[in-house]
Amino acid sequence: MSGFDPLAIRVFASSVAMIAEEMGAVLTRGSLSPNIRERRDASCALFDADGRMVAQAAHIPVHLGAMPEAVRAVRERGPAPGDVWLLNDPYHGGSHLPDLTMVEAIAEHGTIAGFAAVRAHHADVGGMSPGSMPFGATELVQEGIVLPPVRLVTGGQLDESLLALVLANVRTPAERRGDLAAQQSACHAGAAGWRALRSREGAAHVEAGASALLDYAERRAVARLRELGDLDAEAEDFLEGDGVTDALVPVRVRLRARDGRLTLDFHGTSPRVRGNINCPVAVTRAAALFVLRSLLDDDVPTNDGIARPIEIITPDDCFIAARWPSAVAAGNVESSQRITDLLFAALAAAGVPAPAQGQGTMNNVTFGGAGWTFYETLGGGQGASARGPGPSAVHVGMSNTRNTPIESLEQAYPIRIDEYAVRRGSGGAGAARGGDGVVRRYRVLERCTVTLLTERRLRAPRGAQGGADGAVGRNLLNGAPLPAKCRRELQAGDVLTIETPGGGGYGA
Repeated sequence: MSGFDPLAIRVFASSVAMIAEEMGAVLTRGSLSPNIRERRDASCALFDADGRMVAQAAHIPVHLGAMPEAVRAVRERGPAPGDVWLLNDPYHGGSHLPDLTMVEAIAEHGTIAGFAAVRAHHADVGGMSPGSMPFGATELVQEGIVLPPVRLVTGGQLDESLLALVLANVRTPAERRGDLAAQQSACHAGAAGWRALRSREGAAHVEAGASALLDYAERRAVARLRELGDLDAEAEDFLEGDGVTDALVPVRVRLRARDGRLTLDFHGTSPRVRGNINCPVAVTRAAALFVLRSLLDDDVPTNDGIARPIEIITPDDCFIAARWPSAVAAGNVESSQRITDLLFAALAAAGVPAPAQGQGTMNNVTFGGAGWTFYETLGGGQGASARGPGPSAVHVGMSNTRNTPIESLEQAYPIRIDEYAVRRGSGGAGAARGGDGVVRRYRVLERCTVTLLTERRLRAPRGAQGGADGAVGRNLLNGAPLPAKCRRELQAGDVLTIETPGGGGYGA
């Protein structure tokens, strides 16, 4: 677009990205729960008045690839300038219920100039299990309170009745109130930054800049796909049970690239299942966006332009494009990981250099007792690649959270960490070795419930180009093995041990 050469686009990209990063800083400084404050299990993004994602902070891939659906759902309800909306319904813009998304319609001179959106994983939103990441759920309403897009703030006034309704359906209302207030502050920060940019540069210039930025990202993505040439390959992978049965759940794709377009056809993937590894198609789209983004140079801005060359085809009602009332808590965190693994495997089968598989799970651990809940995910081994060994003890794929510091955890909850260490030797051997997983050993100080939603406990992360597989993960209670997905009642003094998978090795 005229007026925006590559340098001008880079300057504009940095300007809008910093607004999103500032939103993230406001959120983490103001949150109460360690999951948001310390682990930063949250994401922030800016959208223009047409609902196009212009910028995102470098947060959680599975959040950010799916957040345009949340803004679209809000826009369909006719927001007024300045309205703040709240939602988590996976079938109306959400991903899974603990991810509460707040969207502010940015007001400027009586019109909507854009949208600021914040998605954060709350440690409890009600449902059948403390922490709202239940084992054994077979329908959405069992997993927590369901919020289609609803107005939380109208005309600058917080709807206290709506907030009271939400807080009455969670186990930790004070913490939820604080985290929601932090989200609202982050949205306000994004709105203020967007208005300031428009005031400084001119509204027409910013609107033109947003279009130029999206077009630029699309051109870079298309150019990279053309550079890879014509691709045609298939791949298959499996999830280790759906939380109701232990039967393997297949996910299949045919990947096809022609003239800068990428088509992903998931026919052959399992229909929706009884358990909660189902996910809305927005999560599948987020995984595809992440994989394509990983093929691009670091300087390519991440926005809706990257998604334009991608076409996703799914069978009717398959588990990665599930429909109401399917349960979805594990789909957002575990199925998204397997889709990512699957797409990298398809690229490798097509001859595109790809890393060995990483741990392929988020290792979801949720504790809940009288008046408290705690949720975290755990890092593991990244797969090695032609560039070198995979890093150890990191979050892999669709997760980009941080570690929960032991001091923060022990101060806030009746849990002590007996051991937290790198799981030496769990990475696969090879010319480049896969990264190692971690060992995390929890000792509970009072009676509570623990829920585990994990993967790669039976099927190891695969090595590449002759490299060895990484070690599978293990879950143990007082030394006895636990299933990959389970719920257990713990007594004071019980010890839960999580050993996360290692990454695959690369090269013989």
